[in-house]
Amino acid sequence: MTAPTPVIAGAGSDKLRGVSPDNVARGFVLYVGVDEDTAAAAGTSLAKLAQEIRAFAQTLVPQAQSYAAVAIAPSDAVGTPLDVVRSTFGDPTVGNRQRQEAVRIPAAEQRPSGVLIDLARREVHLDGDTLNLTFKEFELLNYLVENGTRTVGRDELLGGLWSNADEVPNERTIDVHIRRLRSKLGRLANTVRTVRGEGYRFYEHPEVVVWAAPEYSI
Repeated sequence: MTAPTPVIAGAGSDKLRGVSPDNVARGFVLYVGVDEDTAAAAGTSLAKLAQEIRAFAQTLVPQAQSYAAVAIAPSDAVGTPLDVVRSTFGDPTVGNRQRQEAVRIPAAEQRPSGVLIDLARREVHLDGDTLNLTFKEFELLNYLVENGTRTVGRDELLGGLWSNADEVPNERTIDVHIRRLRSKLGRLANTVRTVRGEGYRFYEHPEVVVWAAPEYSI
């Protein structure tokens, strides 16, 4: 549920540790850019390739747990096969090089309007600007978006988003976070609405787009 964290090699060893002292390396992601036709030409398939890589990792470290998923993207997706895979799975660093290589166009033409909620990258953009949401503000928005067909009560939000907190907050905490979230959403703040006596609800709006990375597991 978090973006990739930079790591550095430990002094005098090949072990990795997080840049922050509170973080440690817990695993890794291997992106492989290859389509089914290319895999077939090599006498294999994406599913078989993923399964064989997982099996090989298991022989190296029997205790290792693994999960494989195939990236599903439009056939005309822009970028190299590896860029498309990374983008599909929400790698927040893949856009850096693509933005540098993009054709320059007038600023007035490249700034989109409205709100883009990118669940894969855990980012929210308003009129082209990235909003500086806190972790809990995004979690609240994400929860409401994923349950957009119904009203979500305060008790459910507390139980779902603060269940592991050292100190359990009260309903006032939810109200404060919602108020700050709405403030950052600006003119489209009414997409997160209060249902009096029941809780909160996310409402669709023509200027609000929600993105999520499609995938299926193997």
